[in-house]
Amino acid sequence: MGLKVSLIQMDVKYAQADANYKRVAQLVEVAVAAKTDVIVLPEMWNVGYALDKLDVLADKGGIRSKAFLSDLARRFHVNIVGGSVATAKESSYYNTSYVFNRNGELCSEYDKVHLFGLMHEDKWITAGTKQNRFAFDGILAAGVICYDIRFPEWERTLMSEGAEILFVSAQWPVERIEQWEVMLRARAIENQAFVVAVNRIGEGPAGEHFSGHSLVIDPLGNVLLRVPDDKEGCFNVDLNLASIEKIRGEIPVFSDRKTNLYH
Repeated sequence: MGLKVSLIQMDVKYAQADANYKRVAQLVEVAVAAKTDVIVLPEMWNVGYALDKLDVLADKGGIRSKAFLSDLARRFHVNIVGGSVATAKESSYYNTSYVFNRNGELCSEYDKVHLFGLMHEDKWITAGTKQNRFAFDGILAAGVICYDIRFPEWERTLMSEGAEILFVSAQWPVERIEQWEVMLRARAIENQAFVVAVNRIGEGPAGEHFSGHSLVIDPLGNVLLRVPDDKEGCFNVDLNLASIEKIRGEIPVFSDRKTNLYH
């Protein structure tokens, strides 16, 4: 089975929600024109890491983001892995991912589990407690956010029930971009799955530079798409999902696991 995936590598404007929603809508239309099957967005695209302004900027209950993404998915009949947005739920703030299918139906809601202390995320954001598996077009997938990829046991847990694609959304700074690629390629090889990873470009509130370097990697660790650094736009790639069965059949790492020893 073939699947066309569109990666939205964009500059996230700090604390400017309206501008970011507008830009996402524009880039989604570019992806739709390419007759894509699934669109993937970066992390915290609604307001960036404006953590000290979440009382004003966080999307209350995710209402705006869910309505926005659902409408785009339904109107253009496309699946959307909605990166993540800053949300306010009850008395806490979260880094939340939403996934919508072609009918505009919510497939998944995931609050980032591993919070990144170096950007003070753990000071402002509450960690999630649930796994993130979902399906669209009959395809099993899983999703994580940025710092999550440093925990291979988390990805293995998510991918152990047959998921064929791991989606990653991030705000990963340029000074650690080589680690980004190495870890993503490792996650693909370990889990014999496609990895679709979208990183932002632009400048962060503390002077961080984000170069993008979004990637699509096949189950053998080969890079199918390496988006040019510092370039905004929609970037497309076709995935041959039929290759997964052959690869997993030749080296059956999931059935060969000795989980009783992994403690």
